[in-house]
Amino acid sequence: MMRYGGSISMGGDQATTMPTGESQMRYSKTAYDITPWSNEQIEKAAVQLTQEERDVILAKGTERPFCGLLLKNKENGQYLCRLCQLPLFSSQNKFESGTGWPSFYQPVDAEHIREISDTSHGMTRTEILCTRCGAHLGHVFNDGPAPTGLRYCLNSVSLQFVADGSELPAGAKPSELQTAYFAGGCFWGVEDRFQQISGVIDAVSGYQGGTVENPTYKQVCNGNTSHAETVRVTYDPTKVSYHTLLEYFFKFHDPTQLNRQGPDFGSQYRSAIFTTSAEQLHEAQEYVRELAQTPRFKDRKIVTQIEPAKPFYEAEAYHQDYHKKHGGSCPLPDK
Repeated sequence: MMRYGGSISMGGDQATTMPTGESQMRYSKTAYDITPWSNEQIEKAAVQLTQEERDVILAKGTERPFCGLLLKNKENGQYLCRLCQLPLFSSQNKFESGTGWPSFYQPVDAEHIREISDTSHGMTRTEILCTRCGAHLGHVFNDGPAPTGLRYCLNSVSLQFVADGSELPAGAKPSELQTAYFAGGCFWGVEDRFQQISGVIDAVSGYQGGTVENPTYKQVCNGNTSHAETVRVTYDPTKVSYHTLLEYFFKFHDPTQLNRQGPDFGSQYRSAIFTTSAEQLHEAQEYVRELAQTPRFKDRKIVTQIEPAKPFYEAEAYHQDYHKKHGGSCPLPDK
């Protein structure tokens, strides 16, 4: 069993770089799309704001203390960004600070809040903004209660409250992410390429399709565990389809090489698709049947295994984001 630097054969196809927009697309750990809005998106959403809300949210104003409609709100529920509806705070983390503005000791997801330095009014404070739309929310101070010791001081007009049990607006709902598994040779390059596709949230290298629990890289390389070097792809189906992932996957590697990929050989480098649903299984099988009829595979048999997913075990930390850590990257082919 041999390994040569994680190279991936492109099966004779010319690889070209494709702009993907992945560097602009962002998702929080709680699966919300927090990709920064464009000015056009902000202006479109701002049409429904009152003048008072515009003065605070867009012009960084401050509402008068003890006048906000949400200051004394005791209902259980979520506090959303008034402009884009991203969930920001929960009633569970709200407390009475006595300052005259709604106060919270932590956000529902730290990635939903952006902090910047504010030196206006002859003082230095930390301004808080909505990560997605940039709406001005208020400020955060280091005089809050345990466990964080923080006080997020909010303007009521910057928030929209939705009580528990009520229907959340579209912008307040997390993305319904899905998972796919692909094995196509050394996982370093496969992982790197999938990470470049717009709509892919995360790609993790690991081992799948074998018989040993929690295998190590050394065990897999010995060829006695039956695992394949596999990449777990988490993606937003509203941004990229499973069919598109299949198209890219079969450009990433040569699916006609049995138990090898270029100079890397052994069953751990086999071509395989591990499906998470009957729909994925059917779509993958149909796609391979269609692909086999194309000129590219007229005289070459596709040997890609397609089977329901078995337990996936994440590879050791030094295998994750290997190319990013070492300053390299694999070009993304045109699908």
